[in-house]
Amino acid sequence: MSALPKEQDDSILQVQKSFLDGIYRIIHKPPKELVKTEDLSSNFVSLQDIQTAYAKFKQLFLIDNSTEFWDTDIKWFSLLESSSWLDIIRRCLKKAIEIIECLEAQNMSVLLLEENASDLCCLISSLVQVMMDPHCRTRVGFQSLVQKEWIMGGHCFLDRCNHLRQSDKEEVPVFLLFLDCVWQLVHQHPPAFEFTETYLTVLSDSLYIPIFSTFFFNSPHQKDTNMGRESQETQSKPLNLLTVWDWSVQFEPKAQMLLRNPLYVEKPKLDKGQRKGHQRQPSLPLTQSKSSPKRGFFREETDHLIKNLLGKRISKLINSSDELQDNFREFYDSWHSKPTDHHGLLLPHIEGPEIKVWAQRYLRWIPEAQILGGGTVATMSKLLEMMEEVQSLQEKIDERHHRQEALQAEAPSLLRNSVRLSSLFPFALLQRHSSKPVLPTSGWKALGDEEDLAKREDEFVDLGDV
Repeated sequence: MSALPKEQDDSILQVQKSFLDGIYRIIHKPPKELVKTEDLSSNFVSLQDIQTAYAKFKQLFLIDNSTEFWDTDIKWFSLLESSSWLDIIRRCLKKAIEIIECLEAQNMSVLLLEENASDLCCLISSLVQVMMDPHCRTRVGFQSLVQKEWIMGGHCFLDRCNHLRQSDKEEVPVFLLFLDCVWQLVHQHPPAFEFTETYLTVLSDSLYIPIFSTFFFNSPHQKDTNMGRESQETQSKPLNLLTVWDWSVQFEPKAQMLLRNPLYVEKPKLDKGQRKGHQRQPSLPLTQSKSSPKRGFFREETDHLIKNLLGKRISKLINSSDELQDNFREFYDSWHSKPTDHHGLLLPHIEGPEIKVWAQRYLRWIPEAQILGGGTVATMSKLLEMMEEVQSLQEKIDERHHRQEALQAEAPSLLRNSVRLSSLFPFALLQRHSSKPVLPTSGWKALGDEEDLAKREDEFVDLGDV
């Protein structure tokens, strides 16, 4: 929800009061009888914080030559920490877990509030749904989530991505921050997602490709105005842009296989008998149910919220900060103490070393950062080899018992021979890389290695031969 104007006359205040009363009537549905207001404009990271942190963070990856790389390598971690980018990711994930704790453990509804409700509200709401709803962890579900919360939610992609280069002040990578947060979940819980980190990487790239209409406009209205129909005044033809979700525009079928996680297992579908008696179970025991509200609940709560919305800040409607922190820690520790259900609630680890740099996206163009024959691609390659071996044995068993031969799994052949691949595959295959100096200090420049990485020719490898 957007914040309400602070200075209005009595007639408009009455309209706002009726509006909020309607909100409470919609939200207030058993068993969630309490509403918590979360003001993201004052109790969370600001857009300025995100903009400043990312500006520092991206400087770590703008490397011109090998000498500059090794000069910054010795202080890389301190520079990374000073950027605060990973800390912002951690705070976003923590805020999403706090919201989930209110929904799951305290049986509350949560009202997210922001000045325009199209930046941080989109971010936190989307993260909560990715963690709570396994459908949002499929490709179709994730696409629907982005369309619903970001596109139709009115996120200003044109301004936030600064496509027209009109205002650097408005350029804030909020959607990229969301994808980075999702990557942390994908990295920590790979089997829970139908898509891969490569999917997230190419999606983040598509954010800045102006041939797609998906991430090019500030609102659906602006998109319809510019792409709807031919202008009668100028007789100019409407824009004809593509949708980013048609991956065949960018990739051949063989390359599209890299977007699908071969380790993902779909949730088994319930038969009619099981589905009839199935009810959603909370991830943790609910707190003792609160008594039903008395008559006049809506009016009293609306009056209270109006006073807070029109004041200088929004106070906590329920619980103190200490109580909220204790509830969060108990909820967080309790979930991580149990076996992970990849088709249920999914919480990330948010401790210091657990939040990592999205290497595939940010380090892929730096040859020195690549690990030839190593990294996650090597692990994935070995797992695929095991899957193929298991399937081969299954086919022999089926053939022996005169069963129908099982369909051969479409394991990406591109991932075989992992020794020849880089850890930053598929954006880097085989490339020459400089040897790390014994003393990676400023004295490294004295060796006279001023080779420009931009002039270095990459070794070409045909994907069909890999």
